[in-house]
Amino acid sequence: MKRVLFYLGVVAVVATVVYFTIQATWRSGKAPARRGSGGAVAVAVEVAPVQKKDMADEGRFTGSLLPRSRFVVAPKVAGRLNKLACDVGDTVSRGQVLAEIEDEEFVQDVAQAEADLAIARATLTESMAMLDIGRREFERVKAMRQQKVSSEAEVDAAQAQYKSREAKTEVSKAQVLQKEAALKTSRIRLAYTKIQALWDETTPTRLVGERFQDVGAMLSANTPILSLLDIRMVIAVVEVVERDYFRIHVGQEALITTGALPGQTFRGKVVRMAPALDAETRQARVEIEIPNPDLLLKPGMFVRTQIQFSQHPNVLAVPASAIVSREGAKGVFLIDREGQKAVLTRVETGITQGDFVEIASPTLVGDVVTMGHHLLEDGSPVLIAGAEADKPSGRKEAK
Repeated sequence: MKRVLFYLGVVAVVATVVYFTIQATWRSGKAPARRGSGGAVAVAVEVAPVQKKDMADEGRFTGSLLPRSRFVVAPKVAGRLNKLACDVGDTVSRGQVLAEIEDEEFVQDVAQAEADLAIARATLTESMAMLDIGRREFERVKAMRQQKVSSEAEVDAAQAQYKSREAKTEVSKAQVLQKEAALKTSRIRLAYTKIQALWDETTPTRLVGERFQDVGAMLSANTPILSLLDIRMVIAVVEVVERDYFRIHVGQEALITTGALPGQTFRGKVVRMAPALDAETRQARVEIEIPNPDLLLKPGMFVRTQIQFSQHPNVLAVPASAIVSREGAKGVFLIDREGQKAVLTRVETGITQGDFVEIASPTLVGDVVTMGHHLLEDGSPVLIAGAEADKPSGRKEAK
């Protein structure tokens, strides 16, 4: 019973294959029962001509956009945020005051430092006057000693007093320098209450990307307030596998597209490559710099990047669907129009671009099978879809 069921199943499969083959041939306007010279049933196939095309070897990658520069504005001193001069999306200029911290305490520190400096300078003036008195007294005693009027002890005492006043004068000078430095520090800290936008001079303006604080907030030093972005030039960051890594080099041009801006293509240039691949992903970071004068590209956008490795102009190409694998080698089925059969021809392929594959060798002429080749062997008879099944027999058709 099991054997009978097995044979019935085989018959059903064969009948299904024959049915669909007949349907396909009838749709193309051909007789379903045409046979080749060896008696084999012809296979209905679709064909396409071998073409001459310009083929380019390209790498396609995906990634995200980053601003060329981004930094966070933060105060260097603690205090209450009194004023914000800009908000998200605003354009700011280099040197512009973006925020202000409450400064009363810092103003008082400056005043105290100025008073301390005034005292130090007055002390120095007094010390210098006393030094001058001590110097003259020492010279007078020395002169009297030469005249045998004063003793050696008086000379030593006058000299010691002079040296002491000289030392006090040096101390007063150091105190003046110290108070001048303290005053300078106080003024700098006071200046820090006005937070400016400072960066290199590559771009005159930048955009406020984020705001982290509101007016009235108590801030400690280095608390983020705003972030500033330079997006007149953006960076596309892509990850490339090791197979493509060694085909990319700094200075190579790239084409960038994004789904957010359909129909628009942007040109960029590879500016940086990671010197090593990640051990886990086997990928390396590549950065592509893209001019963005109209500010159409925004950081965070998903982009597709195309980098051309090489180009082969005017080469033979066939549809990718025509390539078959037989016994571990690539090939195509060429159509023999006279014999109405398919001839298996081994080929060496080159660049694959879109739906086409370059044929590096041999030189092919004619049509190749693009559909139905899974049913073909070398020399199999074929029925070509879209062509007449038989030549005119001379019999007139009924009108």
